Amino acid sequence: MNQLVKKIAVIGGVEASDLVSEIAFKVGNEISKQGWHLVCGGGSGVMESACKGFRFGRNELDPVRVMAIGVLPGDDADLANRYVDLVIPTGIGIARNAIITRMADGIIAVGRGSGTLSEIAYGWQMNKPVAAMGESGGWAESLAGKSLDNRRDDVIFKAATAVDAIDYFKKKFELI
Repeated sequence: MNQLVKKIAVIGGVEASDLVSEIAFKVGNEISKQGWHLVCGGGSGVMESACKGFRFGRNELDPVRVMAIGVLPGDDADLANRYVDLVIPTGIGIARNAIITRMADGIIAVGRGSGTLSEIAYGWQMNKPVAAMGESGGWAESLAGKSLDNRRDDVIFKAATAVDAIDYFKKKFELI
C-alpha cells in the first residue's frame, strides 16, 4: 500500500441508537487521531456520529490536514451533516456505496442496514480490509469474524473497540 494519507470508510445506518452513536463517535475520533481521512455517506446516524467524533479528535491547530469526506447519494450538498468537511454530492443514489468503498483503504462497519450490508460486500469483493464493530448490532455484529465467501482467505475482523479496529488497519497497512 502506498504512503498517501489513509482513508477509512465508516459505514452504518441513517438511524442509530445511543450505543451505536457512541461506538461510531469513538471510531471517528480514533481515525482522526491517526491522521487519516474519514469517508462516509455524509448523512445522519452512524455517519454523523463518526464525523462528529472525527472533528473532536482532530488537532485544532491543523484542522484541514485530514478531512471527513461525505459522499452523498443525492445532488444537494446542503443535506450533508454539519461535521462533514468535504461534501461530494453524487446524484447517483445508492450506487454511491461502491464509490465510498472504492475510495477507502479500509472499512469499519457499525450497526445495521441494507446499505451497510452492500458496503461490506463491496469492500469484501474489492479486497479491502473490513472491520466490524462486534457489539454494534445489525450486519456489523452478524458478520464480524466471518467470511463472506471463498474468494478470500481472511474474515471480517471483529473489533471490540475503536482502538482494536485501528490497530487492525495499522497491521494491514504495515504501520506497526
